[in-house]
Amino acid sequence: MNDQANQLRLKLSNQRHKHHAKTIAVVSGKGGVGKSNFALNFSLELLKNNQKVLLFDLDVGMGNIDVLLGLHAKYTIIDMLSNDISIHDIIEIGPNRLAYISGGSGLNQFFMLSQEKKDYFYEQYHKLLIEYDYIIFDMGAGASNDSLFFILASDECIVITTPEPTSITDAYSMIKYIINKDQHMPINVIMNRCTSERSGQKALDKFQQIVAKFLSIDIRKMGILPDDQTVSKAVMRQTPYVLLNERSAVSKSMKLLTKHYLNDHHELNTLKPFSFIDKLKQFMRER
Repeated sequence: MNDQANQLRLKLSNQRHKHHAKTIAVVSGKGGVGKSNFALNFSLELLKNNQKVLLFDLDVGMGNIDVLLGLHAKYTIIDMLSNDISIHDIIEIGPNRLAYISGGSGLNQFFMLSQEKKDYFYEQYHKLLIEYDYIIFDMGAGASNDSLFFILASDECIVITTPEPTSITDAYSMIKYIINKDQHMPINVIMNRCTSERSGQKALDKFQQIVAKFLSIDIRKMGILPDDQTVSKAVMRQTPYVLLNERSAVSKSMKLLTKHYLNDHHELNTLKPFSFIDKLKQFMRER
């Protein structure tokens, strides 16, 4: 019986090590560049490609995934931490069965929690890692010392910018801030609100060259998204644009860049299991 029990434990352990979610932090150097809209619609496109996705709103005090969806969550992450609620109980289900966790003021209170509460968060997050393919963090604009821990603990970053000079400058500063802490962090860049495909690609190419020259890293050009009125209509109707009009230019672009992303990132299981929690714990000790 002991041999059978040991074999079962080993089998379950091997299953956990074979698959775990990739944690992606979606960030921007400034507000108003379409970061949350990207995180939401990208998550929905991943779902369309048969990926299990959890969208986690960590925009402190400004979480707006609920607003973009026209929904009101019963619980936020702070309810889980304050009342020992299971993480599954704070997961809401949106359109197309999108699983998401609503924002609030949870992130800036996380670092003031007792060790017991932090351990509870780690324990609950472990459960998600074997249930999903992707966990998408919609981070706040810019970088605070607190939010940086969550960004650095993620497996990779997606930086949202626009061709506007101030947006480019802020995106560059954001990337510099991140790689000063972790030079090996994989960074993808989305050029949003482009007036044309040609100008958008030119802006993205130039940005990549500037980052390579002055920061000595090679960012991944994830793609461009057009300046499309469908986006503002979708916000007004509180419906994600990939659902409002899948034939619109922005929806087609989102569909294409998501497929390209999946083709380039098809091996989800090459990462160290539970690496997010391991890294976050390390940052907590060093803080």
